[in-house]
Amino acid sequence: MSALPIERPDAARRGHTRHSQPDTFASGVTFASLGVPTAVAAALADAGITSPFPIQAATLPDALAGRDILGRGRTGSGKTLAFSIPLVAALAGGHTMACRPRGLVLVPTRELANQVQAVLLPLAKAVGLSVVTVFGGSPQSRQVAALQARTDIVVACPGRLADLIGQGHCHLGDVEVSVLDEADHMADLGFLPVVRRLLDATPAEGQRMLFSATLDKDVDVLVRRFLSDPARHSVDSAAAAPAAMVHRVLTVTAADRVGVVAALAGGKNRSLIFTRTRRSAQRLARQLAAARIPAAELHGDLAQGARERNLASFASGASRVMVATDIAARGIDVEGIDLVIHADPPAEHKAYLHRSGRTARAGASGLVITLQTPAQAGDVRALMRKANVIPLTATAHPGSPLLRSIAGEPAEPVTPVAQRAAPQPAPAATLATGRGAAAMSARYRGRRR
Repeated sequence: MSALPIERPDAARRGHTRHSQPDTFASGVTFASLGVPTAVAAALADAGITSPFPIQAATLPDALAGRDILGRGRTGSGKTLAFSIPLVAALAGGHTMACRPRGLVLVPTRELANQVQAVLLPLAKAVGLSVVTVFGGSPQSRQVAALQARTDIVVACPGRLADLIGQGHCHLGDVEVSVLDEADHMADLGFLPVVRRLLDATPAEGQRMLFSATLDKDVDVLVRRFLSDPARHSVDSAAAAPAAMVHRVLTVTAADRVGVVAALAGGKNRSLIFTRTRRSAQRLARQLAAARIPAAELHGDLAQGARERNLASFASGASRVMVATDIAARGIDVEGIDLVIHADPPAEHKAYLHRSGRTARAGASGLVITLQTPAQAGDVRALMRKANVIPLTATAHPGSPLLRSIAGEPAEPVTPVAQRAAPQPAPAATLATGRGAAAMSARYRGRRR
């Protein structure tokens, strides 16, 4: 069990814990009725977002009142708006000094930083605030210039922000609202020591909000140290999977693994393939390209520009297939992924759930396939048990009729992506990278699970 007392009976008696389900909210709830400022509600309405998701309806009254927030909800449940709205509402009308931001959002990956900024920007602009992203792999000079120009809100990966603070380019003494997004992933990546240093540098009296898809003992360290009498909101089970998600485990020989992946990815489905290491991702992408299945790559060995171009290519549909490491398990939000393939089974069940959560989003259906060799069967059984998943199982080889039925009609072989000009990423100043306002409306408003 989690060490974090999300459902403590004593907390519930004090009124500090509130559990919300998608069907517990009466129809007619609007952002305005929850107390969202008029200018922010208007920015949401301009994007067609008028009805809050459960986690937003649950947390916004407490967050807008200035309380510390501890929120849990599945990936795709609307956590970003749940903290973005009270963040910009709290900072509206204030004054920011050079290199001293008043709002801070800490995230584990560059991709997530870009996505959070894309959600924040229209809301921030509606109340006269500015936002900058801070992470490695991109020019420090641009980030320093933005801080010197009195940027109000910083969305940062911990490492680069700590570097800028060490160089004297940023100070957190004026931060009024701090947000920690994907807190459990921060713990998994070993960010806890630097996250603690960064939060220690913010004023203790400031508002702090912590959001995550799962909450465990590592996150509890941060909760106990930095959150003061937080309002706890838990929307859906951390391990719950959408009913429209089908799980399969295919047993393959090591020699057949690449051929099976190619057979699965050779149809017209949009496929996201996960490997454990950067080197494996690079190698598998080359092997698929040799089979005339061009695949974009997403992993830590790529320069930031290449990561953004490849992600934009996949989000736009220019690339049907993406081969990625676990940075894509939480760091991307692309609608319409039909098939998630665990070419390498993940090491632990949380990674499995987050990887798998890239499909069957916002009411759509999706298929998750895990490949295992006979030697890996025991570990995969334990993984599925911890993830509360009962998969369909089969043995497969590259010519199996099952693979053809999953992949569907073969896609026309095309020239590998590496030999064509990669599309440029869409502008960040939309409510969602690569999708625009209409898609963000669908994500946060329209289609409930």
